[in-house]
Amino acid sequence: MSEMSHLQPQRFLWSVTDRIATLRLMRPERKNPLTFDSYAELTATFRNLAQARDVDVVIFGSNGGNFCSGGDVHEIIGPLIGRPMKDLLAFTRMTGDLVKAMISCGKPIIAAVDGVAVGAGAILAMACDLRLATRQAKCAFLFTRVGLAGCDMGACAMLPRIIGQGRAAELLYTGRSMSAEEGQAWGFWNAVHAPEALEAEALALATRLAKGPTFAHAMTKAQLVQEWAMGLEQAIEAEAQAQAICMQTKDFERAYRAFVAKEKPVFAGD
Repeated sequence: MSEMSHLQPQRFLWSVTDRIATLRLMRPERKNPLTFDSYAELTATFRNLAQARDVDVVIFGSNGGNFCSGGDVHEIIGPLIGRPMKDLLAFTRMTGDLVKAMISCGKPIIAAVDGVAVGAGAILAMACDLRLATRQAKCAFLFTRVGLAGCDMGACAMLPRIIGQGRAAELLYTGRSMSAEEGQAWGFWNAVHAPEALEAEALALATRLAKGPTFAHAMTKAQLVQEWAMGLEQAIEAEAQAQAICMQTKDFERAYRAFVAKEKPVFAGD
């Protein structure tokens, strides 16, 4: 089992307190763009989280008033021009691997989005389990505005499931910015807060999850992903198996004993 508390990444900020990890992209002066190296390091980090025993919840936060401006124009977009198809496919598969790592890491991820979350930054927010934003949040899947398809990093699969097919199609075709008000009404943002309250609200939500039955949370996350490709009968059977597994945990017994004693259960994740 890996320990994440002492992780010292080179491309983003990382800290762990009370089993809650907080991650922020660097270079706030550029609105926190992604590079080839940061993609790779983020992917490795989320893959390692699947085995981490000291982290139960992740907050993917903003830095300097912005979340992420997407792929760095000079360090990613420019170098891709004129490259052979083999190299381009290796890059696009690599970016998709980050989303795969996020959805399979076994930990709930909370996006705390202020300011710009565009391009791959919008995808990062989309790939989180829960999304909080400020009124200043501007989220845009702007791939068509740079001559690319809107189907990037799983957007055509995930975004319609979050906000609906028609709304997703509009955003992916036009590349326009989705306002915080629209995002909240459409269900993309779980809540919208004042900028000065965003961090505290994200931490409060993370703390609530970290104090919950974390083994069961991991099972919930796994089922949310796996059931996308299941029929209803298969999904019901998969959930029956998942619940039977959770019923063997000590947290399940703790909850029962606390209920009988008229107390609040204290979960331990086992």
